[in-house]
Amino acid sequence: MESERMNEIEKMRNGLLADFTAPEVQESFRHCKTLLARFRTMSTYDADYRSVLEQLIPGIPATTVVVPPFHCDHGHGIRLGEHVYINAGCTFLDGACITIGDYTLIAPNVQIYTAFHPTNAVERFGEPKADGSFEFCKTKTAPVIIGDNVWIGGGAIILPGVTIGNSVVIGAGSVVTKNIPDNVIAAGSPCRVIRRNQ
Repeated sequence: MESERMNEIEKMRNGLLADFTAPEVQESFRHCKTLLARFRTMSTYDADYRSVLEQLIPGIPATTVVVPPFHCDHGHGIRLGEHVYINAGCTFLDGACITIGDYTLIAPNVQIYTAFHPTNAVERFGEPKADGSFEFCKTKTAPVIIGDNVWIGGGAIILPGVTIGNSVVIGAGSVVTKNIPDNVIAAGSPCRVIRRNQ
């Protein structure tokens, strides 16, 4: 099978059940968390802000800003367009890729999740060991895609596998569980379309 030839990061990126205790996943976590620890001590005005950000999120455009503090799992699963602004306190769990289009605004404390766990406890943790302990939980992922000219309001939560279209406004505090089409204003928990965006 193709999956048998994949390492755990490749499985993670392809939405397959992945073992996060694998050395390559743990090294990715370590690299990310080390950079985030430095990033938390900075402002966007610090001289080395940009160099740390570019190590954290490879390929980030020079026009795009991420305001500390920021939280993510890997960094290399985040794809940002031009002129994106991500405000303070956001959490991006980028086991699968998070793709955000041009001219998109992400308000403070927005959470974007690509990771989720099996609902069955045995699938999640495996059988208990002889000493009663469990493996680290198994995880699956699904990508999140956000279009161009989007505004995500403060404290919104975007769940795995969601696509948000172009020119969308998501109201503050919304929980986005399903895809949102282009050119609408949507809000609520669960998030639903309220009206067309003029």
